[in-house]
Amino acid sequence: MAELSLEDGTLWYDARGDGRPLVFIHGGWMNGQAWRPQVERFADDYRVITLDVRGHGKTGATEPNQYSIELFADDLEALLSELDLEEPILCGLSLGSMVVQEYMDRHPDAAAGAILGGAVRSMPPVELPPGMKPFVSPLPALTTSLSLTGPETTFRSMLLSIRATTGERWLSVNPEVRSTAMDAVGEISRDEFRKVFGALYRYEPSDLSHVETPTLVVHGEQEAPLVKQQGRQLVAEVSDGEHLELSGSGHLVNQDRPDAFNTASATFVEDRYAA
Repeated sequence: MAELSLEDGTLWYDARGDGRPLVFIHGGWMNGQAWRPQVERFADDYRVITLDVRGHGKTGATEPNQYSIELFADDLEALLSELDLEEPILCGLSLGSMVVQEYMDRHPDAAAGAILGGAVRSMPPVELPPGMKPFVSPLPALTTSLSLTGPETTFRSMLLSIRATTGERWLSVNPEVRSTAMDAVGEISRDEFRKVFGALYRYEPSDLSHVETPTLVVHGEQEAPLVKQQGRQLVAEVSDGEHLELSGSGHLVNQDRPDAFNTASATFVEDRYAA
């Protein structure tokens, strides 16, 4: 891996292969290794970039006491500039999909395309009245849980609450994928877990109707219904959007159904770069 120095920390990333750029941004409390099936598929034909977002993986803790999706998008912009990547295809999962949406809002036609797996626009995935979020914030309870039980147990409690509303194995249908995801969560400190959660919760999505970037949204069959609904809204909002649902998969759709996800992504990537 290589590193990019920031004013308030160091961002770790990995670059493989040559050709047109594909940039992958992982989900919350995971790391760049979450994209391994895609790196193995695309590195022979493209320049594949993965990064560890602040608070995650080798990047780990950075100075700010509070994170935001906007800050993560700043880091993405810095990395694209450092590597001189023009017209990349940006691939984001969950939290990473928010980062890509923020980038597209700022740069409506700068990316050649966007692939959003497990795409979510806000947390919770329902519209709350303006100004209401601070008054119903779960952050105080989350902080208490983190101090008493730690990140892994806190994350398991979050999964149980989601499953109670969906009745499905939301995160992943694959025990090995779930186990690997839990291992990644266990490597994150209590404070960084809190900061990442705060970034997710506070994010207010923008209207993306001005976005011209071709966008593919991919959800697993067992994704939370409200998240799927947000994905369909996103596709309808951008000027060129497509929605795909893959059976036998959950939120980590790129790992539950790697072959199907890669096939759909390859078709999308080839079409975008051909255009």
